[in-house]
Amino acid sequence: MQKKKCAWLNRFLQCAALAASACAPAGAHADRFGVQIAGGYSDRQIWKADLGVVWDPEWQWWEIGGYHFTMVGEGHVSYWHPTLDQTVNPAIWEVGITPMFRFIKSSGNFRPFIEAGVGVRVLSHTRITPFFAMGTAFEFADVVGIGAVFGSRQNYQAGFRFQHVSNAGIKEPNPGINFSQLYLQYNF
Repeated sequence: MQKKKCAWLNRFLQCAALAASACAPAGAHADRFGVQIAGGYSDRQIWKADLGVVWDPEWQWWEIGGYHFTMVGEGHVSYWHPTLDQTVNPAIWEVGITPMFRFIKSSGNFRPFIEAGVGVRVLSHTRITPFFAMGTAFEFADVVGIGAVFGSRQNYQAGFRFQHVSNAGIKEPNPGINFSQLYLQYNF
């Protein structure tokens, strides 16, 4: 059993070293940071305001027809305002992180992209009404979206995202909430 565990650990370390070496050429770029604001509404009558901090290591993979893949890291603090009847917690806070993967145009003043990511979130309250509650304070956030980076220095970004928040069946109830959001971002 110990030999099996060591073989698995060795294989994991080899894969991690391979992934790190594949990203090493991209690491020569300077990192960029951004600030993001977003607002949206859910399928469960909840308004959401979001403030995010974005880290862009400017990694690039697989150039395909003038587009490439990249990844950014995002940290978020959000405020939920339920408008349901009999709301128990009218102010719910959400904190979390999400790695976002993008397929983006490689050059130009207007660079459209599609994006997707899965992150983790922690909620300040799980009960929204007497009849509606999230199963856990720990939730996952699945995100897909479209957007564009624009400006002569690529300092501006705008987009639309669909976000599903649920605990992935860790504990019942697991009703999930779907948010549609618009966001703006400024990159330093």
